[in-house]
Amino acid sequence: MFFALLLSGLALQAQEGFNLGINFGLPTGDASDISGFSLGIDANHLWNVADSFDAGVATGFTNAFGKSVEILNVEVDIDDVQFLPLAAAGRFHVSDVFRLGADLGYAIGLNEGNDGGFYYRPQVGYGITDRIEANLSYTGISLDGGTWSTVVLGFMVNL
Repeated sequence: MFFALLLSGLALQAQEGFNLGINFGLPTGDASDISGFSLGIDANHLWNVADSFDAGVATGFTNAFGKSVEILNVEVDIDDVQFLPLAAAGRFHVSDVFRLGADLGYAIGLNEGNDGGFYYRPQVGYGITDRIEANLSYTGISLDGGTWSTVVLGFMVNL
């Protein structure tokens, strides 16, 4: 709550410029077998390239917290899974408060044995105030032999 109040005090007129945010994700599919949730930070820089369209670059950091799972009656702690995405970003302003967007690029795997992969993140954003946006997204990372996927709720502020 304190963090949300702090963010609401920052001046923001549009999503163009440097944006910073936090997110909470729930792994889906195979990722949910080894992780219960993820926390991350997002950063992007967007430039207005048309009346209702911004484009730019995006990055961040995500840590998916490993679960304890039972394998052959033995409790095993799964290590955290970490990604650093580097992507192109596009945002279409549907109205004054709604945006549709996507990030496309590569997510670098940071933990041991994680080679990363193609990264895609479609999203819908809603302007809570002139200063803060809430967004809902799906993050997919195509790994060798599977996909790491999460449903993500995030909050962004334009700095």
